[in-house]
Amino acid sequence: MVEFSRANAEAFIDEDDEMDEEPGEEIESAPPLNVGEEREINSNGIKKKLLKHGHGWETPEFGDEVTVCYVGILLDGTKSVSTRDKGSVTFKLGQEKVAAGLDCGIVTMRKGETALFTLPTDTDFGSTDLDAVSSNSAIQYEVELVSWIRVVDVCKDGGIIKKIMEKGELIGPPGDLDEVLVRYVVRLLDGVTVAETPEHGVEFYVKDGHFCQALPKAIKTMKKGEKVNLIVQPQYAFANGDKDSENVVPSIPPSSILSVDLELVSFKPVINVTDDLGVLKKILKEGEGTLTANEGAAVTIRYTAKLEDGTLLERRGVDGEDTLKFITDEEQVIDGLDRAVSTMKKGERAIVTVKPDYGFGNTEVKRDLAMVPPRSTIIFEVEMLEFTKEKDPGEMDKHERIQVAQRKKEEGNLLFKNGKYQRAVKKYEKAIDCINEDEAFEDDDQKIVKSLRVSCWLNGAAACLKRNYFQEAIEQCSKVLEVESCNVKALYRRAQAFMETADLHLAKLDIKKALEIDPQNREVKLIQKTLKQLQAESNRRDAKLYTTMFARLSNENSLAAKRLKVEETESKNEETVGEINMR
Repeated sequence: MVEFSRANAEAFIDEDDEMDEEPGEEIESAPPLNVGEEREINSNGIKKKLLKHGHGWETPEFGDEVTVCYVGILLDGTKSVSTRDKGSVTFKLGQEKVAAGLDCGIVTMRKGETALFTLPTDTDFGSTDLDAVSSNSAIQYEVELVSWIRVVDVCKDGGIIKKIMEKGELIGPPGDLDEVLVRYVVRLLDGVTVAETPEHGVEFYVKDGHFCQALPKAIKTMKKGEKVNLIVQPQYAFANGDKDSENVVPSIPPSSILSVDLELVSFKPVINVTDDLGVLKKILKEGEGTLTANEGAAVTIRYTAKLEDGTLLERRGVDGEDTLKFITDEEQVIDGLDRAVSTMKKGERAIVTVKPDYGFGNTEVKRDLAMVPPRSTIIFEVEMLEFTKEKDPGEMDKHERIQVAQRKKEEGNLLFKNGKYQRAVKKYEKAIDCINEDEAFEDDDQKIVKSLRVSCWLNGAAACLKRNYFQEAIEQCSKVLEVESCNVKALYRRAQAFMETADLHLAKLDIKKALEIDPQNREVKLIQKTLKQLQAESNRRDAKLYTTMFARLSNENSLAAKRLKVEETESKNEETVGEINMR
């Protein structure tokens, strides 16, 4: 990823904007410098003349450790300071180790670039072991940016400082669920090695942690192949001397600061397919391209299925076995496998962990090679061989859309009859997607399309009622009533939903309108009777509530009256006593 210095932070600034430039800021609209060209790079008067182009586009940032060679020359040509004899020097940008303002020039440079910076006469020079420079002397620095190390404060509190020694690939960083392979060497600040991995590294899941809490925190900021050095403060290491003795040889003194050379060798992404950890997919091999199988895709897979203890349950496409072909989202395989396969690319290979709620649940099931006990977690190793995605409505002509919508509606009706209400709702939604009302159909098709929409909305509302999704049922019926205000079924089902949500007044209005349209409708009369019972119960509850409230108020008023009477009596007694004493 291309990273830009603060010089490029303010993009598209209008020339008339009265905005001061940050130190080191380079005007974004200005073209890159050519060799031999000079330009003032910020409002502090620092000038930069390019002597040699650098490589790439990245530039260092304040806080990074840069390695440079430089020569300081006064304007009269006198050589003042130089690192040529010593070679390069390394320092942290932003601390102005050489001269105030020079760091602002270095952040505009690329690796290998050489530039001449002219500093203003009021420049303060940093504390170095080089020759002193007279204050009030304008000076030029010829600087070569040899390299730099990106420095990251991982937790923003100085507890874990990460220096990127070698950049990784554009893959990552890993997340909490991912399985990582790392190599590391841990040393105390005196150089004593206290822990290291074998040459082949160690694997663990990021969420499980490893060695000390600094490792997973740092790993979540790294790319595949990246090598870093970590300086870990005790609060992220072993502040109290608590540690896993198997990982620490010899013992680490309490409150030690650690230096960790860490490499993220690789990682296997783990996808939370169902968002509740019920189905996890660990990718062993990335598939081709970006397309994945979707709901309704025709897929061909090979797989093995095992219990957590390694018991082999079944296999397809392995050792001469036929591959498995099925249509996703059609309940042709267990739900967890179905959902995971719907996210896979062609050629992808993955470990899919299916918890009981997405597998066989509480049922004992016989598979090809073994029995599956109740509440078992199933581990699949799956490879997607090929798939054909279900055609998108945008890829169909209008007549094909109508045909597909009719088929989806019929499939939904069959699922509804079999009690599979959630999947029925999805079929009705797909049917409606095919005949979106924004699409202009021919006059001959308009009647068919309208009828299909109304039917799917009504059936969807019925399925929502079965699943106790009353608000969704109300929304489906309301869509029908927007196009057919006198649809009795829509009024009837919406009234049912209103009764369940205790909106009895709205239910009464829908029932009244339905009976005005169809006075003899038996089903509507039945829920009218039920509504009257609910209203009577509601009235009784209200009456009891008000009675209790009035009784409480009456009691409170009675108590207040008694208190007032007592206070008046006490006041009169005090007056009488006072009169007696006066006599």
